[in-house]
Amino acid sequence: MSLLADFVARTLQTAAPATAATTAAVAACGALENDSSAAPVNAVSHIAWGDEAAEHDELSAKYTLTGAALNAAAITSWAAVYELGFGRAARNGNVSRALLGGVATAAAAYVVDYHVVPRRLTPGFEKRLSSPSMFAAYAALAASLPLASLMRSKQR
Repeated sequence: MSLLADFVARTLQTAAPATAATTAAVAACGALENDSSAAPVNAVSHIAWGDEAAEHDELSAKYTLTGAALNAAAITSWAAVYELGFGRAARNGNVSRALLGGVATAAAAYVVDYHVVPRRLTPGFEKRLSSPSMFAAYAALAASLPLASLMRSKQR
């Protein structure tokens, strides 16, 4: 397998549990805070549909699927960053470096998401979630990024 193909495969393997974890975290927080697990996922689709997306509480193809797809794409980009910086250490079984890498990558994601990109490109979670729930979403990202690489290290 070429280096690029191997990198893409590792990135997708890292992104899968991270996407699932962050989506589950925001959905759970949305259910607790808004009585709607779809609301914070829908809010992500403000990137495509404008601020009205954050006003929708119900599951829908337009808002929920778009929000989930946009979140998956964003998490995949952060998984690539994680793989570049920390993937090798994680695959070699360096748990502390892997976990530190998850925290560093999630912190970078937060800074970029809320202090670098234009407002239209923020995740939109802030439109429906409190600060503690936002922390939970980024903590889920931090904890889940190392999972696939650490599991691969155990299989060796």
